[in-house]
Amino acid sequence: MTEIIIDKEFERILPMLDERAIGELESEILEHGCLFPLLLWDGVLVDGHHRYKIIQKHGLAFETKDIEFDSREEAIIWIMLHQTGQRNLTPMQLSFYRGYHYTLEKQVHASNQYTVKSAEAQNGPRQNRQSTAQRLAEHYSVSRNTIKRDAQLATAINKIAETSPETKIDILSGKMKISKKQLKELAGGTDNDVADLVVQIVEGTFENKKTGVTGKGNSDNEAESNIMRPWEVEFSKMTDEFRQVLRAHAKSDDTASVRVALRSYITMLESLYNQI
Repeated sequence: MTEIIIDKEFERILPMLDERAIGELESEILEHGCLFPLLLWDGVLVDGHHRYKIIQKHGLAFETKDIEFDSREEAIIWIMLHQTGQRNLTPMQLSFYRGYHYTLEKQVHASNQYTVKSAEAQNGPRQNRQSTAQRLAEHYSVSRNTIKRDAQLATAINKIAETSPETKIDILSGKMKISKKQLKELAGGTDNDVADLVVQIVEGTFENKKTGVTGKGNSDNEAESNIMRPWEVEFSKMTDEFRQVLRAHAKSDDTASVRVALRSYITMLESLYNQI
């Protein structure tokens, strides 16, 4: 039996599955077995945490596959990209993943700075190097300013996790309601500010006040309410899924057909809008 190491930080990056989703996954595994191998990096589980818990619970057989990364930061980035490509995420989870991705990319870039400079000395400087924020903005189909705002949010959530990992999970899952504006303000706060907030959340005395932010400079859900209505959550999920589908299929040889399908979709939305 392969010995598998569970890294708590890796595990906490994953979105929490509700009881229904866990039940469906468990039924599928019990009926068909674990169809996909668990992915390991030097013995550490990087993909398959939910499946592994079910496998352990029932003593089932499983396969593993090794995957290589140059650093811990790259492993975390891979986990986040894997999640954003597979799951329906809340706006808070998406913002966290985008912001944390940006932060880690900057760390990796800083650690590789000497190597980059050495290569430039030998081969000449690379012209028009794209910034990390711009590259990730294009990848996630948001603005570069959104990426930088998300980085502040991710910093605050990770600060909270240092004091209370459970609170981080509650915030990302939507169980704990706190506005993005408050989180970004907390990013520049002291350790005492973070500790005070966590205490309020744990004791149930935290009150999330509306920020009163106006529309100026609030694209990409910047002015989102502290508590989203059910239809707002669903609309946000649909929008994120739609963007992912477009990125996956709008290749150069598919452009014409994608534009036709997109125009048809827009027409349908306009018809629904006129009926409201």
